[in-house]
Amino acid sequence: MIIKKVSDTAIVETPHKVDVRKIYDKESAQVMHITLKPGEALKPHITPVDVFFYVLEGSPEIRVGDEIIKIDNDSLVESPKDIVHCLYNNTDKIARIIVVKAPKPLEATRLL
Repeated sequence: MIIKKVSDTAIVETPHKVDVRKIYDKESAQVMHITLKPGEALKPHITPVDVFFYVLEGSPEIRVGDEIIKIDNDSLVESPKDIVHCLYNNTDKIARIIVVKAPKPLEATRLL
């Protein structure tokens, strides 16, 4: 059994400049844990594979295409490949989100 504790996983350097930790990285999928402090956001981007977001804590706004909706914790949001998406924490509390990309992208994500 392989166990990874998020707090023991290194922060990955990304163009978003937020706390992103890669907790699973296989051909079949890639899983990131993102912590957004109040006022932080990801930059709008397009991923070449399907993505879903699972909100662990907080109430971030999630953009998929032209829709931006505030999402409560314990909710899952799907984002099909090749569609712009991003996360915003416009609250005064921490937001923690699991991001799953399946399969693992072979092409780079495109920032807008």
